[in-house]
Amino acid sequence: MSYAIAAAGTGGHVYPGLAIAEELERHGVAKEEILFIGGDRLEAQVYPGAGFPFLALRLQGLSRSLSVDNLKLPFVVRQAARRARNELQTRGVKVVLGMGSYVTVPVGWAAHRMGIPLYLHEQNGAAGLANRIMSRWARTTFVSFDGTRGVRRPETVGTPIRRNFLASRADLRHMALARYGLDPGTVVVGVFGGSLGAGVLNAAIGDLARRWNGPAISLLHLVGTRNVDGIDTVGAVVPWVVVGYEDAMEYFYAACDLVVSRAGGVAVAEIAATHTPAILVPGGFGGGHQASNAAAMERAGAAVHLPEEDIVSLEPVVRTLVENIARRREMAEAAVSIARVDAAERIAATLVSAHG
Repeated sequence: MSYAIAAAGTGGHVYPGLAIAEELERHGVAKEEILFIGGDRLEAQVYPGAGFPFLALRLQGLSRSLSVDNLKLPFVVRQAARRARNELQTRGVKVVLGMGSYVTVPVGWAAHRMGIPLYLHEQNGAAGLANRIMSRWARTTFVSFDGTRGVRRPETVGTPIRRNFLASRADLRHMALARYGLDPGTVVVGVFGGSLGAGVLNAAIGDLARRWNGPAISLLHLVGTRNVDGIDTVGAVVPWVVVGYEDAMEYFYAACDLVVSRAGGVAVAEIAATHTPAILVPGGFGGGHQASNAAAMERAGAAVHLPEEDIVSLEPVVRTLVENIARRREMAEAAVSIARVDAAERIAATLVSAHG
């Protein structure tokens, strides 16, 4: 029995796909029977590095502004669908799962034309363009939130995360602090803008690092691969550890007493699963999905929602939470109540039981 998972772009699509593949393995599916299809970005390193077969397609996303590149898009999609179809046929793939990035369209279309059962996963409260297009042909669209808009035949399971995130924070804490060289006597404030980083967050944290005059803190700052060389720590008055990229994020969360983060679906799922108090600064891209995610976390009591236009208020919000350990404990407990940690297992079980 052979499976294909289409996922590309950022870690928000790539790592949930990997989590599902690892659960398929737990159900007895061999690595060589799980084909990943993507482009030439993060996925081109992550999936082969994990030992899975990988097909790289020539891809481009739809530009939301007027662009001559959009005129090429139908041709690019058609060519990608043809390559995907050839690979699916050669491998005898019986089930296709699309994770919602732009690669979902050509691979999903190829599966539909071949009569291969298609499933999708949508991690945001309002479906992205690829899943809105393809859900009409999907048997089920697994969703992270009840009431997800824009898809047909939804089934709420949560956002797939890897089992690494289920390890005890207490068990990982000592190793995590040592991994980054952090002082255990300080409150560790982590900053994470997503796998590509977030310039607005990076700038705001730089200001905080140079002006801080409150309780002892350390900053653990994941700046994104594109930004690591542009971070200047000169003048910081607090310990400021800068990391370009981390592929073992369970250590990042275990090290942190508080996280300042974007509010993508995967980040929110990881924060909830690791019971990490958070300040969520949603990006304005992608149709407002992140704002919805941040608002939901704030309603649950697990996070503070700080709109990007209010980023100047970041320092006092951080200070309030650093000084109030009781509030941070309440946020961690609230995260426990909303975390859905079995999404990957549920999706894998559905695929195997229906088509294994």
